[in-house]
This record gives sequence, structure tokens and C-alpha cells, in this order.
Amino acid sequence: MASLHFHYGTMGSSKSARLIVNAYNQDKNGNKTEIIKPKIDNRFSDDKINSRIGISAPATVLSTLQNWSPTPDTKMVLIDEIQFFTPDDIDALVKIADSRPIIIMCYGLMVDSNENIFPASRRLIEVGAKLHRIESTCQIPGCMHLATHHLRYDANGNVIRAGAQIAIGDSNYKSVCRQHFNMFYHGIGHNGHGER
Repeated sequence: MASLHFHYGTMGSSKSARLIVNAYNQDKNGNKTEIIKPKIDNRFSDDKINSRIGISAPATVLSTLQNWSPTPDTKMVLIDEIQFFTPDDIDALVKIADSRPIIIMCYGLMVDSNENIFPASRRLIEVGAKLHRIESTCQIPGCMHLATHHLRYDANGNVIRAGAQIAIGDSNYKSVCRQHFNMFYHGIGHNGHGER
């Protein structure tokens, strides 16, 4: 099994839920896990990972991974919202994964609401992490295409096309297919052929 993994999907694709279930199953099988979340992500809790379906798990909160090391008996590390870390943090994970008998599972977003890859996510690809796409459907009513992008809205319901890459909170985001992203973000017409 690969030692470094990246589970990515759009908002609402159950990334955190999968992380929590994975940790639960590993612990149940006697494999010690450590769960980590970035300090910047305090939407629902300061020291827990919370899924929208109602399950949660305690987590170690870190602002950087560069001075962190898992305990000697840890078998698996699970990191939520990996996109909020830095490329240097990913390099620190690579050193751990390559020097210890440990599996590192990263969960997060691949691209931001301006269709740009997050630096940490790009670094995971560059260092050869095993990629796992978590699929979900477009949140535009009636659309069943694969959600691949995010639309970000202001308080008046207008699509935001600029600004900071990292903005905490998901109440003003919508996960959409490529076709609807192009329609609402770029103003490109709807031809009925989204990605499936």
C-alpha cells in the first residue's frame, strides 16, 4: 500500500466523514491513528473534525506540519483540510512517509473557487501521492453531473471571481459541475453536455 495518499473532492463530498470512519475502523482493528486539522479551520470546532452528517472525532490542531512528528506507535495519520497547509508541510509529510512504517491519509480540496489548484494540493501531486477522487454531484437543482468546481457567492448572491484563495466557511459556496461553473463564472452557454 502506498504510504502517502490524497483523497480529494468538492465541498459536501463527505471527505471529513470518510476520514472519521477510516480512523474509527483502524482504531477498532488495533492500529493507532492520529487525526490532524489545520488551525485556520475553526468553522465548527477548535479541536474536532466535524462532518455535516453529524459525526465527529477529536483532532490535534496544528498551524504547520514542519516541526511535528507522529508518536512512535502510530500506524496511520489522517489530515483534514490539507489544502490549508503549505508545500513545505507536504515535504515534511513525505519525509515521515518515506522514513517510517506509517500511512499518511490527506483529505481536502484540489481547486479553489477561481479554478486554481491549492499549493499544498499541487505539491501532493508533484511528490507522487496516490490520488483518490471522492465523487459527488453538482448542487445546481436538477443536475446530476460530477461536481468538480466551486462557485463562491457574496451576500447578494453574486458570483465572486477574485479575492483570497483561502476563505473559511461554506455557507456561501456551491459545488458544481464544470459546465455550470463555466456558465455562472465565465458566462459560457449551456449545451447540455457536462462531465459525467
